This record gives sequence, structure tokens and C-alpha cells, in this order.
Amino acid sequence: MDAARWGAAEQAVLRGLVSGQQLKSHRDVDGGKEYRLHDTATGQSAPVAVAVVERLRDAGLIVGNMKFPAATYLLTAAGEAAAATLTDKPLRPVRPRLFGR
Repeated sequence: MDAARWGAAEQAVLRGLVSGQQLKSHRDVDGGKEYRLHDTATGQSAPVAVAVVERLRDAGLIVGNMKFPAATYLLTAAGEAAAATLTDKPLRPVRPRLFGR
């Protein structure tokens, strides 16, 4: 998958995820949802548009764990491959941890 075909917002999320940042959806008690890209090194976060998350999810580049109140979205293998084409920095994607293995 050629990540260069994605818009700047999608590329920024892919770059962030492959660099160790975390994409989370935060829900409030009233059912509102907000997506934020969290920089684990600085503790800062930035909002991400719903449409950007939906496009990346629908393309099979990210998948979420659907936890309440904050779901974490991870790169799929296809997403990691696409994101790797956007950076020359070492890859540090957050990966799921498998317990009991």
C-alpha cells in the first residue's frame, strides 16, 4: 500500500503511530467521542478528525481494541508497511502484548 496517496492528516497519524505515538478514542459519560494522537515521549496530544480515523480503519491500516473509556488504535501489518515508507527514522510502533506466551 502506497502511503503517499493519503492526505497530510492521514500521513501524520501513520507517521506518529510508526514512531511510537498512540492513537486513542476517548469517550465521556454522555457518549461523546474524541480521537487524540498521544506523544508518549512528551505527554502531549493532538486531536485527530473522525474522518481521518475512519479512512485509515476502513483501509485496514489501523485496528482498535474498543476499551472504555479510551480505545487504543494500533497499526495492522499493512499499516506498518505503509507508514514505514513515510519516514527514515527507526520504526517504533506500539504492538499488542500477548500474555501467557
